[in-house]
Amino acid sequence: MNHFNDFNLSSQLKKKLAAAKFSIPTPVQAGAIPPALEGRDVLATAQTGSGKTLSFLAPMINRLEKLPGKFPRALVLLPTRELAMQVLAVYNQLETGQQPALIVGGLAEGPQLDAIRRGARVLVATPGRLEDFLDRRLVKLDQVQMLVLDEVDRMLDMGFRPAIRRIVSMLPRERQTLCYSATLERQVSEIVYDYLKDPARIEIGSTLKPAENVKLRSFEVPAAKKQELLEHLLQSEEGSFLVFVRTKHGADRVARRLSRSGWEAALIHGDRTQAQRTTALRNFSQGQRRILVATDVAARGIDVNHVAHVVNFDLPKAAEDFVHRVGRTGRAQKHGIASTFSSPEERGDLHRIEKALAIKMERFRVRETINA
Repeated sequence: MNHFNDFNLSSQLKKKLAAAKFSIPTPVQAGAIPPALEGRDVLATAQTGSGKTLSFLAPMINRLEKLPGKFPRALVLLPTRELAMQVLAVYNQLETGQQPALIVGGLAEGPQLDAIRRGARVLVATPGRLEDFLDRRLVKLDQVQMLVLDEVDRMLDMGFRPAIRRIVSMLPRERQTLCYSATLERQVSEIVYDYLKDPARIEIGSTLKPAENVKLRSFEVPAAKKQELLEHLLQSEEGSFLVFVRTKHGADRVARRLSRSGWEAALIHGDRTQAQRTTALRNFSQGQRRILVATDVAARGIDVNHVAHVVNFDLPKAAEDFVHRVGRTGRAQKHGIASTFSSPEERGDLHRIEKALAIKMERFRVRETINA
């Protein structure tokens, strides 16, 4: 499929896709949309930033146009509030007549329950809050015809497997299920076996490898010099920076030091309120802040097209985390840069990441002084 007009979508949806500037499908969209439109289950593995959201929303909206009734007909389960809100934003670009319900923790219940009571036909939810609503009998799922499990590997990493199992048990056995994951590890494969029937298998590139259009660099730098190196890169290179720090305390410290040096940075981590996180993400995505400092809570929950530079201020714990961090740049075929800071004592850890991913970063070594 070379164009969205080539898909068997309604003329109304094709017009909305064109108005939203969606014209050429990405590989995962070209692979997943046709079988989804046929009603088949889909299992897709693809790199971050590959266009997965539209690959399930287009067939979902197309199907909902033909289904009657004012009750939940489709359920999208995701790991984080940020990701749920971004899916909602894409949905609202394509469907203005049928308002979905956002069901996530960290936001007031009232508007979420009001949306359900008004007859929302699509639920975009995180497992914890949805399970809470189900326990309190505030929502029913017995009419759901389409289930999407997005970032399923991340949901399992976060301990949501029991919640997912209980939620799925409340859905009709006869339904369509679309499952998206960055990897097909053993526990993901078990979910697939339990919930999908003869799925169409979509695999786009290597799921455990950064995109080829991202330039990978590593800087061996003493821990005490990391902040100075970060500010040197900010001075010498253009574009927006997404800076990953391992801990919440560390992220606060990096953002505070940047502010003292005259760099205004947005900040996201688990101790920030939802309002603070939403404001930080909006300021960064709209260009009001050039820098976003984040812990890994943001690694899979940020969908911002213009990130020019990812900085691993601290080494990630695992090779998979490296892929998800780096995947925030180089999106939609754009070029990006990923710089990884590591101390001399972390050479072994850096080598293990490279070996696991079959990559080689361009090496730089920082001495006692950093030239501005």
